[in-house]
Amino acid sequence: MQLTKFTHSCVRLDDGDRALVFDPGTFSEVEQALDGADAVLITHEHPDHIDADRLRAALAADSRLRVWGPAGVTGQLADFGDQVVTVERGASFDAAGFAVRTFGGQHALIHPAVPTIANLGYLVEDSVYHPGDSFTVPNVAVRTLLLPTNAPWSKVAEVIDFAIAVRAPKLHQIHDALINDVYASIVERHLTMIAGPFGVELTRLAPTEVVDV
Repeated sequence: MQLTKFTHSCVRLDDGDRALVFDPGTFSEVEQALDGADAVLITHEHPDHIDADRLRAALAADSRLRVWGPAGVTGQLADFGDQVVTVERGASFDAAGFAVRTFGGQHALIHPAVPTIANLGYLVEDSVYHPGDSFTVPNVAVRTLLLPTNAPWSKVAEVIDFAIAVRAPKLHQIHDALINDVYASIVERHLTMIAGPFGVELTRLAPTEVVDV
């Protein structure tokens, strides 16, 4: 498969015949990410992970497009009928030919005064794991981890410990739209120094960069 990293948490997987998109949110190049896509996986309802207006336009333009997400997401798209599917943690399903499993169930805590919402992590083809806004560690092996590197709900120590816990040999950063190159380099240096000995390696991707996974 080929993986394309878009701005923030939006990622696309292509295998030559099908395309699946994670979290096309308001910080991302949504039209480019969704162009020709067959399936969309949304981790949770925050707008930096779902641009509802542009996703609705894509659903209206292509009746073959399917979207999976928790109830807080699919409720916004209910008028598209069977194009939209509600899923919960512990589910296994086929999304446009990609085998998908879900993990977690809850968004990471931002602050005790901020209500928590549902959040799903998605593992695709037992290979690529997108945790959304969480540090949920799947109980299976992962080959490529999409690693949230900056968020109101995290600190660098938690990012590093999450990378070590998952133990995926390949890491690519996500949830990074709010940081500059200086901070990104600091995170990368700490990850390399502390998590590197556990067999994990971060490759920082620029927006729209493509790699094989």
